Amino acid sequence: MLRSSPAPAPALRSVLAALGSPTAVHEARTPALRAAPGPLSPELPLPVHLLRLSAAPGQPRTRLVGWRFLIRCGDRAVAAAETVPDPDGGWAFSHFFEGPYVTATERALAQAEALPGAYQPRLLSVPELYMLTLWLRPEPGADGAEPDADAADVLVPLAPAPPGIAAHRPYRAADLLPVLSTRLAPPPFFDAEAPAA
Repeated sequence: MLRSSPAPAPALRSVLAALGSPTAVHEARTPALRAAPGPLSPELPLPVHLLRLSAAPGQPRTRLVGWRFLIRCGDRAVAAAETVPDPDGGWAFSHFFEGPYVTATERALAQAEALPGAYQPRLLSVPELYMLTLWLRPEPGADGAEPDADAADVLVPLAPAPPGIAAHRPYRAADLLPVLSTRLAPPPFFDAEAPAA
């Protein structure tokens, strides 16, 4: 069962204003959004956290960088809207987009609903690996802003996932985060001129 945090009111207002602006929708690089036949509604807001990994041992650090809304037309998501923090401490509309992560997010949320227990859904972006995961915290009372992943959290990589990591498979954070850190480790030093043993 999923228990989502409500999005901050300014984030929702900024997305509603963008959806209500013919200029913002028309200039968006999202053909599906421009071609949508019916009313558009922002749904399933998810806090987006940025994960910075390092090859050094230790806890990976995250920070809240935005809120993402799936934009529905009828019974399916046709695009997404992203909001970012503004200088006044609120939230501002950033952009609309479409692509594989929109449908992958919808699929992962449906999968997560079937998992035993209650989870708070978030998105976790790993830019160094061009990776996005659905981050499920087993603390439904939290507000979505806590910074770091816990070993008991569940991570569901969205498609397309990096090679060797199965998309849409739930992983314990304790199992997946070390794998991601290893991928970012520099290759071992190799001295081509050293004598063979």
